[in-house]
Amino acid sequence: MLAGRMLTGRKLALSLAFAALLLVAFGAGCRGFFVNPTLSSIAISPASVDLGIGSTTTLQVFGTYSDGTRNEVTSGVSWSVEPTGIATVTGSGSGNVTGVAAGTTTATASAQAITGTASITVAGNVTSINATPSSQNYIVGSSTPAYITFAATPGPPPYLTQGLGGFLIVSSASGTDNLTCSDSTDPAGNPAEACTDTADTTSVQYSIYMTYTNGQGDLITSNTVTVTVTP
Repeated sequence: MLAGRMLTGRKLALSLAFAALLLVAFGAGCRGFFVNPTLSSIAISPASVDLGIGSTTTLQVFGTYSDGTRNEVTSGVSWSVEPTGIATVTGSGSGNVTGVAAGTTTATASAQAITGTASITVAGNVTSINATPSSQNYIVGSSTPAYITFAATPGPPPYLTQGLGGFLIVSSASGTDNLTCSDSTDPAGNPAEACTDTADTTSVQYSIYMTYTNGQGDLITSNTVTVTVTP
C-alpha cells in the first residue's frame, strides 16, 4: 500500500515536471513567433513650417512599422538641421523648433537608422508687402484666374501667400462674397493667390489686401488690389 502511494507520488512529480517543461518550451516558442514590428519609415508633421525669428513651433514624428501600423514616435529620435544657424530643433521625440535667423533650412529626424525631413522657413524682418497688379479684370467662370502676387521686403520668403503665413482679406462694397482666392503660382512662376468667381451675376468690385506678422511681432499690411468681376 505504501509502495503504491510512493509510486503515485513519483508519477505526479514527473507529470508536474513535464508540464513545466512544456510551458517553458511553449513560452520560448511564442517569443519566437510573436516578433515585435520594426520601424520601416518615418514622416515629420507638418512637412514644412514657417515662423519668425525667436518664434517656436513643434514637429511631430510618425513611424510606419513592418506590420502596417502607424504611430507617433515619442522617444529615441535625434534631430539635426542643415544648413545650421537658421533654426534649432531639440527633443527626443517631437522636435521643438526655434527660429534663429532669416533663411530656409531642412530638419532631419533620425530613429533606428531611419530618417525623415521637413522644411523650415524663418521669416526675416519683413517691413513691406507690395501687391501687384494694383487692379485686375476677371470674367465670371473664366478658366484663367486673377493672379495677385505679394512680394515681401526684405524676406524671406520673397513672396507671401496664405500658406506662407499671410492673412488675406477680401471684401466688396456690395457685401457679396463670391470671389475665392487660394495659393497658387502665377505665370512667371512666383507664389501667388489665384482668385476665381463662378457666382456673381452682376459686375462687382472686390478689394484685396494681405497682412503678415513678421518675426518681430509687427503687423505688416500690403497695398490694396482691386479686382473687377464681370458676368
